[in-house]
Amino acid sequence: MLDALSYDFMQQALAASLLASIACGVIGTLVVVNRLVFLAGGVSHAAYGGVGLAFHYGWPVLPSAIGFSVASSMLMAGVALKRPEKADTAIGVLWAAGMAFGIILIDLTPGYKADLMSFLFGSILAVPLTDLYLMAALDAVLLAVVALCHQTLLVASFDREFAEARGLPVRTAHYLVVGMTAVGVVMLIRVVGLVLVMALLTIPPFIAARSARSLPSMMAAATAWSTVFCVGGLALAYRWDVTSGAAIIAVASAGFMAVSGVGMLRRAMGKQSIPR
Repeated sequence: MLDALSYDFMQQALAASLLASIACGVIGTLVVVNRLVFLAGGVSHAAYGGVGLAFHYGWPVLPSAIGFSVASSMLMAGVALKRPEKADTAIGVLWAAGMAFGIILIDLTPGYKADLMSFLFGSILAVPLTDLYLMAALDAVLLAVVALCHQTLLVASFDREFAEARGLPVRTAHYLVVGMTAVGVVMLIRVVGLVLVMALLTIPPFIAARSARSLPSMMAAATAWSTVFCVGGLALAYRWDVTSGAAIIAVASAGFMAVSGVGMLRRAMGKQSIPR
């Protein structure tokens, strides 16, 4: 593995892992505490419509996917806020419509299409240098927004009624979280693909939540866990020549089961140690 670090593509893959882990830690934490996992899944699959637009019209893929995802996420966020009883249906429709739109556009696009599989299952070993600069800029924006709106995001995430009673902009915070989720999802698609992105958005925050005592500490711990999973999966993919996105999620899933198993074992030992 150390020998592989001499290659430019591996150095760029590691850089992409670190940058994606920052977005994963920040966005994944907000998704988990706001219970927006299904909505994030809808955004990740709707993003394929942006990929189709980019390929059909020859636009840059990452900015096109981000624009399409943000627009789709705003529609989903609006329905979830105004008609919560219809939210699941609307998200499911936009989820499928985005993917169908993207697939049809790609089918209508003449030429070589083999690279499209990388958007379904990730292509961290082929992330270009220009995408790394864009990912770094997006991370900086995400961190700045979270730092500036920390108090509102914190209160609105854990006690919406109290936040509304205090006059905090809860609706704006809702749209802000969903919009940032759209940006984070597109960044993670580069690493693990849209089929597997939900695992990387939920497993690290879930593990981090077991010991975190504040929202920032949960984001930091989720970022650290995500980095471990991405680098571990990258090493596994290089060693065994398997798909990098699947390897990363396999490592994350193994980590999830190991942490859950240790937790169950500790609870069982705690019950046994209680004197009768």
